Amino acid sequence: MRNFGFAGYDNVIYPGTNGKMTEVAAAIGLTNFDYIDYVVEVNWRNHRAYRERLGVLPGLRVLSYDDRDTPNYQYVVVEVGPECPVTRDEMVSGLHAENVLARKYFWPGCHRMQPYRDLYPHAGLLLPNTEAVAQHVMVLPTGTGTDLPSVHMVCDIIGCLIDGARPNG
Repeated sequence: MRNFGFAGYDNVIYPGTNGKMTEVAAAIGLTNFDYIDYVVEVNWRNHRAYRERLGVLPGLRVLSYDDRDTPNYQYVVVEVGPECPVTRDEMVSGLHAENVLARKYFWPGCHRMQPYRDLYPHAGLLLPNTEAVAQHVMVLPTGTGTDLPSVHMVCDIIGCLIDGARPNG
């Protein structure tokens, strides 16, 4: 229950919550408040680098943050549009093959997981925007363990996947 009701990687078996923090984790979290500015700075740097490098590739859009909200840039969310010669799923598989932890994001939509799928079997008909987003977004690695050369490497891999899928690529 404390892991959103997940059993495994992407299988929800009952309603859950995000209650994974232990007392030790909370103590470490409090200590990390001293470094929050550094963490946000690194996340912002990585986000900006991804945006600059991926923004020139066809069909990719790194979702922006509204700086008025003082974001922490914790996630680098990339939308893979129809103009991209590689699907989101092909891109995630290609990144995994290169040992890059990319994830399909918002996938599957909660309404497609148990127990919600059984409770509301036709929810997908009422959620066309959720369905579209769930099929096209992914998140890329970031955080203090991800330096700029690593971000550039991820972008280079994505560029190779796209170039390899283009005619005469």
